[in-house]
Amino acid sequence: MGTPTFGGIPEAALDFYEDLEADNSKTFWAAHKHVYDEAVLAPVAALAEALAEFGPAKIFRPHRDARFSKDKTPYKTHQGVFVAVGPSAGWYVQVDASGLMVAGGFYAATPEAIAQYRATVDDDVRGSELVRIVTDLERAGYERGGDRLKTSPRGVAPTHPRIDLLRHRTLTVSRQFGCPPWLSTPACAEHVAAAWREMAPLVEWCRQVL
Repeated sequence: MGTPTFGGIPEAALDFYEDLEADNSKTFWAAHKHVYDEAVLAPVAALAEALAEFGPAKIFRPHRDARFSKDKTPYKTHQGVFVAVGPSAGWYVQVDASGLMVAGGFYAATPEAIAQYRATVDDDVRGSELVRIVTDLERAGYERGGDRLKTSPRGVAPTHPRIDLLRHRTLTVSRQFGCPPWLSTPACAEHVAAAWREMAPLVEWCRQVL
């Protein structure tokens, strides 16, 4: 059986995660797994299929890996989908109780990759290119995020013209759409695709560097 045609993210998906936040237990999950399957997993899988032009998508498992976390709740309170273009770099879309969020960039990197990233940012041509990309996205309403140092990286002067970007160990941009009227309609896929296309210069920069 093929993936159903994408018809939108139903309000029941947001309600499910609101309830899961209030009762993140195996008992609740067992009683409401059919809601997850029908209102979350099936529409998200159909959305991933509708976004196939960007590449194969990974739909994350709902179970948390709590082995090394103080938080022992068993289930994630969001459903994420990731399309990779390289190691830990690509596009992301997420559904949770607040609605829809999109993101792009790189979310993890080895020490070698971080060194390569910083060497590229230090380069006047490629570094200035990243400044323009990030600035344009921030002006378009995207929020810059990622793990970053509070101080300068070792060997980098605090007066470096791109010190703000050099502090990053991961670099993403994101936009919270919330729950707009189009969320529960097929047009949702086009809004996600349009956002991913806007983020494409950053994703491509990360792919080339990392």
